[in-house]
Amino acid sequence: GPVREVERLADIPLPGRGAAAGPGTDALALVPFRQIRERGFDVRDDGTPLAVLLPDEVREVPLAELLGALPRLDVTVEDGAFDIGDEEYEDIVRRVVEDEIGRGEGANFVIRRTFGGTVPGYGPARALSLFRRLLEGERGAYWTYVVHTPGRTLVGASPEVHVRMSGETVVMNPISGTYRYPAGGPDADGLLAFLHDPKEMEELTMVVDEELKMMCTVGDLGGQVVGPRLKEMSHLAHTEYELRGRSTLDVREVLRETMFAATVTGSPVQNACRVIERHEPGGRGYYSGALALIGRDAGGAQTLDSPILIRTADIAPDGALRVGVGATLVRRSDPASEVAETHAKAAGVLTALGVRPAPGGPARPGTPGLADD
Repeated sequence: GPVREVERLADIPLPGRGAAAGPGTDALALVPFRQIRERGFDVRDDGTPLAVLLPDEVREVPLAELLGALPRLDVTVEDGAFDIGDEEYEDIVRRVVEDEIGRGEGANFVIRRTFGGTVPGYGPARALSLFRRLLEGERGAYWTYVVHTPGRTLVGASPEVHVRMSGETVVMNPISGTYRYPAGGPDADGLLAFLHDPKEMEELTMVVDEELKMMCTVGDLGGQVVGPRLKEMSHLAHTEYELRGRSTLDVREVLRETMFAATVTGSPVQNACRVIERHEPGGRGYYSGALALIGRDAGGAQTLDSPILIRTADIAPDGALRVGVGATLVRRSDPASEVAETHAKAAGVLTALGVRPAPGGPARPGTPGLADD
């Protein structure tokens, strides 16, 4: 279907509530980080558009059939490197911990660095080949997706729900704390050390506290907290909670009031936006924004399914590539460990791009996970 650009989330074109009978998909919105200005927060405005795809046709295809139909072209990256080197990122970590957290600006902040390069011979078929690699190689993703617009293509495997809504039920899914798998693969001792690490526990507690504030705003009919749980992926594992509430708000209002997760900004979120503007070079584009699939259920009630735009390749028509990643910085942060965390978070997409090798012992379907050990 056509792609439109709009200024505000409220401008996303949807049928009136109760106007359409039966289930359906009304829009897929690409929400950039700059949209947080709607909440009155500081943000570097890089002009990334709030783009809305209005589908003329929607199909469901079984995964096996899809994998068989997707192309298998080589996808490589030339001149790939991070915009901020490892040593420079360590210096940023030290400054944020000392100057921002140490002086009471907030409890935790997420600072981005971006892997950039060029995909030679890029075209839609290579984007679909990358999509196939992520479907086959990543595990534990909430959404694995390819979204094509005239200005760019997003291909990613995001582990985290931004927000979803069905009927009056709203769900958020704060994920924080990262267990980086060692070269020999994950093991029970490493997992237990991670689960008892005060720094990792603090990360999760802080982001849950911040996202509970958002849930209290949108969940005007009450809610509950479920967890903690372990989320296992191909290169790392995270700890997570699920926040559930009941709401009478329009889905566009829910999107607005939940911009953006503390797991990709920091807490308090308003202060985090100022810290991000001070310490990150350039705007964030779509990194840490959201996709938003909006539709209706069988009774005509609004539905919303929205993953956070992380672990995602943003590719321009000329093949220019950007993969944003960030580490959550707290008072106990070790600069070298935070650098390693950014590499681990980029690993899934960079492996699919051929930039780094696949993990030595990939999990097979049916293989017991860490949580079963």
